[in-house]
Amino acid sequence: MAQSEDLETEIYEWAKANASASGYKLNPDYDIVMLAVKGLANNKKKYGEMYCSCREISGDKEKDKKIICPCVYRSRDMDRKGSCKCALYVK
Repeated sequence: MAQSEDLETEIYEWAKANASASGYKLNPDYDIVMLAVKGLANNKKKYGEMYCSCREISGDKEKDKKIICPCVYRSRDMDRKGSCKCALYVK
């Protein structure tokens, strides 16, 4: 298995556990989940952090801490529309 597939599998398993621990679920649409997971994996490889792929990375590590998955906006987005911005997590 390729290294990027390993990382994607690891992130998928982490996201599943994180959703469960937070009282959320992963999106039932597998394609949306995998799109988000691939974005997180790419950002992890490129920047060393799992920055949400649906948010803009400023390059300022302190500022960008807010958008490390699960980002600080997740609970607000969940309350407002029932999913986070990238739709990885749903109620």
